[in-house]
Amino acid sequence: MFSEQEHEATFFDLGDNTALVCVDHQQYQKVVVPQLIDMTYKVHLGLFEEDVLLKLKTYNYDVVIVSENFKGSTLQTNPILAELTRRPDTQRRQHFVVLLSQRFATNDAMSAFVHSVDQVINITDLANLKPVLRRGVTQHHELYNAFNEMLKSVQSL
Repeated sequence: MFSEQEHEATFFDLGDNTALVCVDHQQYQKVVVPQLIDMTYKVHLGLFEEDVLLKLKTYNYDVVIVSENFKGSTLQTNPILAELTRRPDTQRRQHFVVLLSQRFATNDAMSAFVHSVDQVINITDLANLKPVLRRGVTQHHELYNAFNEMLKSVQSL
């Protein structure tokens, strides 16, 4: 349904909503990608670790969706989550990171905190990704907008 070439042909313009989907399960991709497109995100698929790491260095994605078991990994060995947590805070705050989980409940704030992601979405709730993600991104922007304004105020002193 969605070929990698289709998504790679999608170039980003300044001001575009951008998303990187690191989900190697095709059935989940078929549910996630159309909802992101419907939310006006330009989507890149990340199907291999090296490809994802290169894309993260090349583009600033607004949303990064990562399957907890990407390419057979665990939460402890997931290379994408590890890369995202190694980034400096100023870079990390630019991404809204979503963990697709089979174990954790949707919007489980404690699990999100423990695993250094912004939101958890259980795969049983993928059909509702659009409203759940929209709410999470809105809350994230509200929180970090105030935080960034405070940083600017403090830095100008």
